[in-house]
Amino acid sequence: MSRARAVFLVLLVWAAIYLPRLGTLEIKSEEGRRILPAVTMLETGNYLVPQIGSEPYFRKPPLVNWLVAGSFKLFGVRNEWTARLPSVVCVLAVALAFVLLARRSLGGNGALAAALMWLTSFGLLEKGRMIEIEALYVSLSALAFICWLSAWRDRRWLAWIGTGVFLGLGLLAKGPLNLFFFYAVVLGPLWQARALKQLLIWPHLVGVVLMLGIFAAWAIPCLEMVRTTHVATVWSQQLTGRLGGDDFKFANWILNLPRGIGYLLPWAVLLPFARFALVEAEAERRFCRGLSLGVTVPFVIVCLLPSALPRYTMPLLAPAIWLLALFIREHAFVWPRALRKAITATVVAVVVAMLIYSLALIPFLARRAKIRPLAAQLDGSIPPNESLYAVDPDYQPYLFYVQHPIVYLDHYYELPVEARFVLMRPQEEALLAGADRWRARTRPLLRIKDYRGQRVVLLEITRPAY
Repeated sequence: MSRARAVFLVLLVWAAIYLPRLGTLEIKSEEGRRILPAVTMLETGNYLVPQIGSEPYFRKPPLVNWLVAGSFKLFGVRNEWTARLPSVVCVLAVALAFVLLARRSLGGNGALAAALMWLTSFGLLEKGRMIEIEALYVSLSALAFICWLSAWRDRRWLAWIGTGVFLGLGLLAKGPLNLFFFYAVVLGPLWQARALKQLLIWPHLVGVVLMLGIFAAWAIPCLEMVRTTHVATVWSQQLTGRLGGDDFKFANWILNLPRGIGYLLPWAVLLPFARFALVEAEAERRFCRGLSLGVTVPFVIVCLLPSALPRYTMPLLAPAIWLLALFIREHAFVWPRALRKAITATVVAVVVAMLIYSLALIPFLARRAKIRPLAAQLDGSIPPNESLYAVDPDYQPYLFYVQHPIVYLDHYYELPVEARFVLMRPQEEALLAGADRWRARTRPLLRIKDYRGQRVVLLEITRPAY
């Protein structure tokens, strides 16, 4: 298949899987933590310090928030579709990189197969239609791997410097975990090729400087604006939480390996049919063995961590798919007759299943909304042209849907005299009612309990008549 036809096929499969009814379902899971800081950035003009409500949010770097804010700004609309679009575009970028950049290394059929396997992997089907960090972070990791694997042998400057850009963006997406996966993977092929000295050449060093510079361009001015010790504490807790065993649950931990493999389904079923011995060239055979070690070792290590989750291994999707594509290029599969058309049939089945899900099931699921009705209750309780003052409300995803202007405050005593409608947590309601400034002037209008059990109260502050 020509390059142009391969690109067209990839675009068609991507559009059929990831675009239908992309914005129909309300935000869920952690999507609100990616969207609400983006809204605040647009309203305040502060793009350095992400905020949820009135509090800075440093558990994750801000790249995903920047992309959501950019999408809102570009389309002029703030809704689920524009919020999730960056995720599906990132997924597409990797598929196109397989077709365009990897074609020289994987051959036409191998590159196209890799792109289709990427688009139809269960891990991407789960995360790729949500504005979650995994879709962005895993895509950036994949672009780093594709850049390096495509060029490490004969275009070393591109392999290392280009990879540095994507690794730096990956640091802005989720922090340093992508570095562990990247170097764990590339050490395998370099070791097998007896080329570990490539880690000391100047393009690699330039790539490292570029990677750190991209992260520092945000981190340094951000740290100057906030308390450095607070940020360092949050980042330290995030890292140690991944390595420690505070949340260890044996029933979940024992399933990490099979669940991690599940993210590569349905393509993981091809691995038992691959044969290194059928790879003709010795150099390619050594490369395949090195790449397989580079994927397997970090996968097992991460799955065995006490507090690990299977999704932590998702950056290994791209190199695992690359390995499968190499076996396809080398005709190194021992195919049973029933599996000879496995890739084509599986891609068709996934596309059909996702279309059925999008066109038939999503409208049904949309009628079971839990977040939008809460926002509608708030809007219905506040007269037009009034602002809602949210006093340290914590993370409340339904605030994304509130149509009234929202002003976030840290403490009730920061409320201006003109404030009329206040949203706050119930434990602070008595403080507001008992304050001299507001005594006998507050009354509850609405008490909300969301699907997580979180409670807030909407209060009206009535002015005395003179």
